[in-house]
Amino acid sequence: MSSSANSRKPLRIPPWLRIRLPEDRKFACTSGLVDDLRLNTVCQSAKCPNKWECFSRNVATFLIMGSVCTRNCAFCNITPGKTEPLEPDEPERVAEAARRLELKHVVITSVTRDDLPDGGAAHFAACVHAVRKVVPDCTVEVLIPDFQGSESALRTVLDSRPDILNHNIETVPGLYPAIRPKADYAQSLELLRRAKKLCPDVRTKSGMMVGLGENDSDVIRTIGDLADVQCDIVTIGQYMQPSREHPCVERYVPPPFFDEYTAAGRAKGIPHMFCAPRVRSSYNAELFA
Repeated sequence: MSSSANSRKPLRIPPWLRIRLPEDRKFACTSGLVDDLRLNTVCQSAKCPNKWECFSRNVATFLIMGSVCTRNCAFCNITPGKTEPLEPDEPERVAEAARRLELKHVVITSVTRDDLPDGGAAHFAACVHAVRKVVPDCTVEVLIPDFQGSESALRTVLDSRPDILNHNIETVPGLYPAIRPKADYAQSLELLRRAKKLCPDVRTKSGMMVGLGENDSDVIRTIGDLADVQCDIVTIGQYMQPSREHPCVERYVPPPFFDEYTAAGRAKGIPHMFCAPRVRSSYNAELFA
């Protein structure tokens, strides 16, 4: 993203998105536990605005396979570049964190690893198995990359029997060239469709952001696409600019519009719509477990 692209004055953050940081010792405890087990979280790496709230509730979304991504999506704060080898004991460390935090629902996501033959699918599966072994009563949600369209990689993850398989569509198709240049909208929809076909009892989930340059008609059409592939859970939240190097927010969508997205999704047959300005893909994910 060039400096000229972000030369205009940023929009003022509206009151409904301003966050009061909590004063809770649990935040430090969660942060310390993650550091102690040498784990990454998407809460920290992606500068999630809900980090303070979630860490203060002993909740974290684990980011596996390193902190460096092989892609460079314009909206994302995770560092792109040269990746590191996988750590064989990472699944056990994720499971131990889930045990110590007394989680009832575990969300595991990753950087995209196009450098790996299976995109990291086997590592995802190992994490699911490890969590099941250590905290058997816990539900597990995996938020996976597209695996470059590989059905065998998707099968590997599904064979580990996660309760929820999440793959984010992120934005409307017209913005993919600018926002997700290394991804493919049709491929992401196909992954969700294929997951439901291969494993009908696993709930599928996807999420997107608004405020990147789309309009509400674009959002409604994208919700329709997710309904067409029988997506069970859809999250929609406001894009927030992580730094001046990222695309500017094109609009702050008022809260009532998110209610309209929810109504549109339900009308199209999506069972669970979770839409609000501060919603992120894994925010309050346990509500749908």
